[in-house]
Order: sequence, then C-alpha cells, then structure tokens
Amino acid sequence: MPLLDIPDVFIGSTDDGHSFVVINRRIPAADRLLTDAGFFAREHLGRTLYLLPPGTAQDAHERAGDAMYGLLAHTHDFVDLSWTTRWRPGTPEADPDLRFQFTNATVTATAQTSAARSLLEQHGFARAADGSSYQPLPGLEQRSLLGAVTAAETHAYTLGLTVRVGLGIPTPMDIPAAPGRASAVAPRPPSAPAARRRPR
Repeated sequence: MPLLDIPDVFIGSTDDGHSFVVINRRIPAADRLLTDAGFFAREHLGRTLYLLPPGTAQDAHERAGDAMYGLLAHTHDFVDLSWTTRWRPGTPEADPDLRFQFTNATVTATAQTSAARSLLEQHGFARAADGSSYQPLPGLEQRSLLGAVTAAETHAYTLGLTVRVGLGIPTPMDIPAAPGRASAVAPRPPSAPAARRRPR
C-alpha cells in the first residue's frame, strides 16, 4: 500500500514545491474545508487531490493549518510530512538539520547535527554502510516505516530541529493512484439552476 493511502488524511509536498492533501475515507466536510482554505481540487488517477501551488511557507502554513483544524473535528488519523507548510516566524529557510528521503519501499535519513544524529538513533535508525546516512530497521512494512518517520519528524520539531521529508514525488502529476479506490471525498455539488416560473 502506498504511503499516501495509509492514514485518513495525508499531507505532503512534491519536489517542485506543491503542497497536497489526500483524503482516504469519506469526510463530507473535507472538500469545503480544503477549498475554503485555498486548496484547488483536482481529479487525478481515480482520486481527488487538493493542491496548493508553490508559494511562501507562511502562506502554505496558514492555509494548511486552517484546513487541518477543521478536518481534526472529523478524524485524528492524520499524517503531515509536508515540507512546504513548515514555517517559523523569524527563522530563515536553510538546509534542514534532518532530511528523510523516501524511495520505492524504503527511506534514507541524513543528519547535519549531532542532535539530529542522536534523535535518529533514538528512533531506531542505524548508520548505513556509507557512514553518512541512516536507515530504518530492515523489514519494516509501509505502515511501520511511515510511523517511524512521523515519530522522528515530530520529535525533531519539538526539539527545534528543522526537517525536510522528500516523498520521491517530483510533481503533482506523479502522485500515485489509489489502488482499487474511487475518490474518497464527495465533491461539492454544482448549484442547481433557478427554477423558471410560469407567468400567470
């Protein structure tokens, strides 16, 4: 199962800077909450994607925050690995302290600081043979792999470390289809035309 299909709500970023949201179960308010926050709904390979084009981190942070606050009223099964929505006032964008890169069915982590290296080791990541990167425990299935990265990313955030998670998705067109699933969100129905009245 692709990583995007595990939680009810998945938020991520493409390599070209789009923020996206995938809804994996019926949440009737999702379409309204996301489009009201400025996301654009788009059908893509049997699923509805909600996209924010590349922009400022502050704008993406605020728009995603507005939408996610509303979605939390409907589900807590939520994963946010988006690097485009991370923003801290007064913090310039720079190389992250910690970087995760998903490729195929695994993930590689690199750390720029001793605090980031220590954090990876606390979460079960082991130094790879190349000596410059870290790997999760071998044999983890996708759900456990996603859980390991999410736990480490959240922990890093609480310590003030900057993190970037690359999902291996170059553009929105490369977001994988949901296998065997139709769109999980009921799009907003078009408004009905006004009924014509007969003159008397």
